[in-house]
Amino acid sequence: MIIEARNIVKKYGNNTAVNSVNISVMEDEVLGFLGPNGAGKSTTLSCLLGLKKVDAGTIRVFGKDPKTARAEINRNIGYVPQDIAVFNELTAIDNVRFFGKLYGLRGKKLEVAVREALEFTGLWDRRKELPPTFSGGMKRRLNIACAIVHKPKLLIMDEPTVGVDPQSRNNILESIRKLNELGTTIIYTSHYMEEIQAICSRIIIIDMGEVIAEGTTDSIIQQAIKEKRVVIELDSDVQAAADSLSANPNILSITAEGNSIVITTDSGFNGMDFARELTEGGYIVNSIISEQPNLETAFLSLTGKKLRD
Repeated sequence: MIIEARNIVKKYGNNTAVNSVNISVMEDEVLGFLGPNGAGKSTTLSCLLGLKKVDAGTIRVFGKDPKTARAEINRNIGYVPQDIAVFNELTAIDNVRFFGKLYGLRGKKLEVAVREALEFTGLWDRRKELPPTFSGGMKRRLNIACAIVHKPKLLIMDEPTVGVDPQSRNNILESIRKLNELGTTIIYTSHYMEEIQAICSRIIIIDMGEVIAEGTTDSIIQQAIKEKRVVIELDSDVQAAADSLSANPNILSITAEGNSIVITTDSGFNGMDFARELTEGGYIVNSIISEQPNLETAFLSLTGKKLRD
């Protein structure tokens, strides 16, 4: 277990920002941490990092109490903040070298680690250049290089792809996959649901200071979305076909719209069965589309909010 937080509470005056939250982070996983703005996500991460003191509950990181082993814990954690955290007056290599020294690296070990971090993020050839000359994606990659120079066991990434182009985003996501394959446990937050679905093995959703859902992408979707739409396009006789299906107990609602039948059914039901029933009844089916729910649909259902609300 990398992190185990039990019943943690954080208050600001009369406002409870984190309310009896339980979070476990398993070794070698990529944990997606989601929540609408103001949900308590950033405060929770700050508590886990030891940047904020909790008012109640317990936190163990690498099995140790942050109150008594903060320095040891910090040496094994990397943090990629949402805002670029590099020095514009230092070259890329000096930026990474500076952060390496902060984590206790010295001498040849430092120089080897700096080169490995810059090579891993594709910046070794630009190592002598200043960050203001870099693109947004390159600055993000330099941010990551500074966070991984000491080879942390745990890497916390707070929206590391904000404001970058699609190619840079893909490069960063591929770097995250490689880091995880090399044994780094990652906590990842993002406003881009497709990123969470692509790289996270497990997801936690927090809202109003409480964990409201936890599990894989599929399990959260199943938990949140109980219905799906099936659209069947017919050659003709649309209303008659809809009437013929209306008695099916697996159909929650059915309407005829133009050349198609629109069916609402249980999310776990196979829509192909409806097409088969129509074909057996003599109707000609041209196409069938099952509109599968995704993580964003589930998130909206659970919170009633978009991530950017």
